[in-house]
Amino acid sequence: MQSNYVTQKLSMLFLIIGLGWAMNTLAAISGITGSSFNLTAKKDYISTPDGNSIPMWGYANGTGLMQYPGPTLIVNQGDTITIILKNELPQPVSIVFPGQTGVTATGGIAGLITREAAAVSAPVADRTVTYTFTATHAGTYLYHSGTRPELQIEMGLLGALIVRPTGFNASNPTAYNHPHTAYNYEYLFLLTEIDPNIHELVEFNQLNNVDNTAYFPAYWMLNGRAAPDTLLAENNQLLPHQPYNCLPRMHPGDKLLMRVIGGGRDLHPFHHHGNHALVIAKQGRLLESTPGAGPDLATSVFTIPSVPGETVDAIFEWNGADLGWDIYGHQPGDPLEAGEYAPDHGKPIPVILPEGQNLAFWWFLERQSIFRK
Repeated sequence: MQSNYVTQKLSMLFLIIGLGWAMNTLAAISGITGSSFNLTAKKDYISTPDGNSIPMWGYANGTGLMQYPGPTLIVNQGDTITIILKNELPQPVSIVFPGQTGVTATGGIAGLITREAAAVSAPVADRTVTYTFTATHAGTYLYHSGTRPELQIEMGLLGALIVRPTGFNASNPTAYNHPHTAYNYEYLFLLTEIDPNIHELVEFNQLNNVDNTAYFPAYWMLNGRAAPDTLLAENNQLLPHQPYNCLPRMHPGDKLLMRVIGGGRDLHPFHHHGNHALVIAKQGRLLESTPGAGPDLATSVFTIPSVPGETVDAIFEWNGADLGWDIYGHQPGDPLEAGEYAPDHGKPIPVILPEGQNLAFWWFLERQSIFRK
C-alpha cells in the first residue's frame, strides 16, 4: 500500500501476503486495554529514516515514555471510560474525543473547547484533568488535543481509540456487532505528516512565529514511523518513542480489517494494491440502511481517500484470483491450500524471454569498458 507515491505524500507501506509462514492466530492491534487510563503529556524526540531527530510532544502511558502517536486505547462498547490526563509540557493541553457523546471533564483549567491540563509551571492541582464518557458505539476513532489543535496535533498529541463491539469474541472477531463485519486480522493505519520547521520553532519557544500558511510537511508517517522504519518490529529499541509498526500480513482468502485514521491535515489517497476493499464504516458508524441490517451500504474502493479527521473501517481480501499462475508455486499434483484460487493451481509463473536485440551481453559491456579505458 502507498499513498500518492508521485508526490511522496505518504511513506511506502508493504502488504505482505503470508504464503504459509507462521502467523499469530489473530493479528490484533497493539494498545492498552481497560476502562481507566492515565496519560501524561510529555516532550521528547523521534527518529526518522534519514537520521533526523525531531522534537515532539506526545501522550505517554502513565509515567512511561512519550510516544508518537499516543497509546492506542482499546475499550469495550457500553463501558464507562475514564481518562486522567497529566501535563508536563510548557503549554496547556487537553483531549477531545470525536465521535463520543456525553463527555465530561473535571479539574484543570477552563479552555476554549474543553477543560485543559495547565502548563507545568502552574500549580500541581491545575495540571490534571479527568475525562469520562460511555463508549456507546463500536468502531475506530481518533483522540487528540483540543488546545490549539492546529499546533498540538502537529506536535504529536493524538492517538487512536478502538471500541470493541458488545460480546466481542477474539476467536471469531467482528468490527461491529454483525457477522458481515467479521475478519481474520486487523491493522491500524494512523496517517500523519510532520513539518520539521514547526517543531524546531516550538523547541526554541518560538510558538508565535509558527506560520500555518507556510505549512510544508517533509515526513509522512504510518503509526508514527516513516518507511522503511514501518517494517521494523513493534517496540524496537532503536525507536523507543515510536512503538507501533505497520507491517500488515495475511493469508490468501483471509479477511483483513483496515482501521484507517486521517490524523494530520493532509488528504492521503490510501491505495491498497491487488484488490478492492469494502468500506463498511466511517467515523465509527456502520454503513447500514437500518439498524441491524449490517453494512448493506458498504462501498467497494481501490483507494481510500483518507480525509483529515476521518476514520474508515474497510475489509480487504485477496487470493490471487485470475493471475494466471500459482502464487504458492505448487506442482499440479500438490494439494490445494486453504483459500487458494483453484483454477490457477499448479500453473507456473509465465516467463517470456525478451528478443536478443533487447538484451545486453556481458562480453559486449566488458569490451566497451576496455575501450573506454
